[in-house]
Amino acid sequence: MLITAPNLTRPDETYERLIAIHDGLTEAESHALNARLVLILMNHIGDHQVLDQALRLARDPSRAPD
Repeated sequence: MLITAPNLTRPDETYERLIAIHDGLTEAESHALNARLVLILMNHIGDHQVLDQALRLARDPSRAPD
């Protein structure tokens, strides 16, 4: 099941690290970094149903997960 409730132990620090990792990158490099990060995290999750829920929610944030 996709977890949509806040689940980060240090959300502000996590966000700051995400922003900082993009420092000095071109727009294309930043997009490539995001794509690699998404694929790494998708591989970590591994569960097809959870990934499908996440993809649908990312496409349409108003849609509640199944």
